[in-house]
Amino acid sequence: MKKLLSIKYAPGAFSVAILILRLGAGILMMHHGYDKLVHFDSLSNNPQFRFLGLSSSLSLSLDIFAEFFCALFVVLGLFTRLATIPIIIAMGTALFQAHNGDIFGKGELSTLYLTAFIVLLLVGPGRVSVDGMVGK
Repeated sequence: MKKLLSIKYAPGAFSVAILILRLGAGILMMHHGYDKLVHFDSLSNNPQFRFLGLSSSLSLSLDIFAEFFCALFVVLGLFTRLATIPIIIAMGTALFQAHNGDIFGKGELSTLYLTAFIVLLLVGPGRVSVDGMVGK
């Protein structure tokens, strides 16, 4: 009971927690990106993917880059902080443009992803990552 109420944590527990967050958020995000990659032809003319006046296919390509390839880097823990930035932009766009800022309704999933990747941007990949191994 004392450990449950303690505010102290072991460095190993922090690394495992960040690993779980990285893998969970990254793999789930890759699933969304892969679905868009596979259905690129049918989604490329969708006006929902228009961002900053760019064409739908270019906006969708940038979204796939963020959701699939940058999420892959997050899962590996390679260039983690840099890879979270396009994902944060994509989730912010999804939340505020596609879901009209409805954080408790249709935009709830985007909000969760946005929160997870902001945390990863702030705390980094942890020790169990390619970045952590290169840093040694």
